[in-house]
Amino acid sequence: MDSLQIFILAIVQGLTEFLPISSSAHLILTPMLLGYQDQGLAFDVAVHLGSLLAVTTFFRRELLNMAGDFFRSLRRGGPRTANSRMVWLLILATLPIMIAGELFISLVEHDLRSIWVIAATTILFALLLLWYDHKGVQSRDEYSAGWRDALTIGLFQVLALIPGTSRSGITMTAGMMLGLTREAAARFSFLLSIPTILMSGSLVTLELATHPAPVDWQAMLSGALLSFVSAYLCIQLFLRLIGRIGMLPFVIYRLLLGGVLIWIAL
Repeated sequence: MDSLQIFILAIVQGLTEFLPISSSAHLILTPMLLGYQDQGLAFDVAVHLGSLLAVTTFFRRELLNMAGDFFRSLRRGGPRTANSRMVWLLILATLPIMIAGELFISLVEHDLRSIWVIAATTILFALLLLWYDHKGVQSRDEYSAGWRDALTIGLFQVLALIPGTSRSGITMTAGMMLGLTREAAARFSFLLSIPTILMSGSLVTLELATHPAPVDWQAMLSGALLSFVSAYLCIQLFLRLIGRIGMLPFVIYRLLLGGVLIWIAL
């Protein structure tokens, strides 16, 4: 991989992981459209770890408070707080994709990585995002969510296994469908990304470990660092602006992208 390819792919991953436009689709399409050889699993893991570090850094205070309250609540007579409850909700919301990922990993990795699938999911879930952005009640924060809400968001997240869906997009859609505000749906989605990325990254790392191949450590380190910077800035700007601009700009982008993909496929 040359420096330009590393830069482009890392920035694309960092920006698209948390915007509702599908990072997996962009990581598949970017080398395809620019004529690059596929970057491989090792580099994908590196840039995802950069994004993981970005979201954990951004929410570091919330995560420390949640972890402290969670472990205190495990002691006999320990206090149960909104923070400790949120940890249980995130665990519950992560379970569906853990199960589905194990069952359908072969299908996802081979049969669904086509331009037609990405085009269809890009357009379909853009329209669903637009519908609930405008029709959702949007009156609750993320700490008002119950176990049914968490499980519903987790089940929606399973759809993100299909390239083009967007993990952040589909979980935000589910959150707004359940009455969360845009900001609350985004925060829950970003917090939920932590165990999800950690789980998927660990599985791919184990796969790489069992099939050792030469690794370009400089490319991986550069990619992780660039992904971290772009993802951190993306989260910061998105949460600051989403209450005012809504989801329409991302919906328009997805519809245009889907149209271009159909044109390419034809």
